Amino acid sequence: MFAFKVIHAAFYFFADMKVLVTGATGLLGHQVTMELIQHGYQVQIIVRKMDNIFFDLNAVKVFIGNFTEYEQLKAAASGCEAVIHIAAVTDVHLLHYEDYRKINVEGSAQVIRVCRDLNIRNVVYISSSNTIGFGSKSKPATEDFPFQYPFTRSFYARSKVEAEKLFQQFASEFGNHVIIIHPTFMIGAYDVKPSSGKLLLMGYRKLLLFIPKGGKNFVPVRDVAKAVCNALTLGKNGEHYLTAGVNLSFAEYYRLQKNIAGYRQIIIKVPDFLLKVLGKVGDFLRFLGIKTDVCSMNLSQLMIREYYCGKKAIDELNMPQTDLKLAIAEAVEWFKERGWIH
Repeated sequence: MFAFKVIHAAFYFFADMKVLVTGATGLLGHQVTMELIQHGYQVQIIVRKMDNIFFDLNAVKVFIGNFTEYEQLKAAASGCEAVIHIAAVTDVHLLHYEDYRKINVEGSAQVIRVCRDLNIRNVVYISSSNTIGFGSKSKPATEDFPFQYPFTRSFYARSKVEAEKLFQQFASEFGNHVIIIHPTFMIGAYDVKPSSGKLLLMGYRKLLLFIPKGGKNFVPVRDVAKAVCNALTLGKNGEHYLTAGVNLSFAEYYRLQKNIAGYRQIIIKVPDFLLKVLGKVGDFLRFLGIKTDVCSMNLSQLMIREYYCGKKAIDELNMPQTDLKLAIAEAVEWFKERGWIH
């Protein structure tokens, strides 16, 4: 009980901390920003434009700019004691590694440079579960699983691995408090792009749904946001945390979604060989310079089951374990309010 009170007091001591959030307009960025506001943090954000922002703008200080530009980022981070770096390129259709590296690696280098120059000692970097090897239903992956195929071929995952190394070096050389978070597949409201919400939308109210045999670890985005904010005070320097939820096949996920949303659906599994053929067609189109999500690397991810364990984040970052059904229901309702589905 005494330890809990100490931790609880420490949380509210740091709640006056001024925090810069990059990527505040994305799915996780929205939820992190709202969580910080709720707990009394002074929040600053840097955004390229003011479109599609759903948190209270009166509760944050907004800087219009690009976090990859040193002077613009430095101005936004001025006076801050912590940075939560979420912004990244996550698109899967880009053709070259440099398309990802420019933002995910060089942009992260700018964040580190600004933190060093402004003596910002507390940094939370949002990476990806793709940089950690996946496990199985009986043995889900933990933070010590090595980076593995097919993600070793993913430009996105490779760029996140490279960025992780920069933050690890920053922590070791300058003694800064750096935490690296690895979210799995996040579900919830405020997916303005959409990002992971594409999976929900693709299957919504389709009478016939063709799906691959693979699966993912699904986690309510609100739980990840709480873990990210708690990492500011509870995270251990240099540690990696998988913010994971429930391991489900795609078939299991879509059965859950249709039951929650209340529609009928026939689910048909697509054989691997057909996905491999489609992947080769996509590879040829990409070779011709045509941007497409369909390629062997992307489709190979759909044939595997990316199963993870979030015990470390639950134990050390007090990550909640919200029922995934609630997160799906919130996402469905949010997309309905936007007029994306009916």
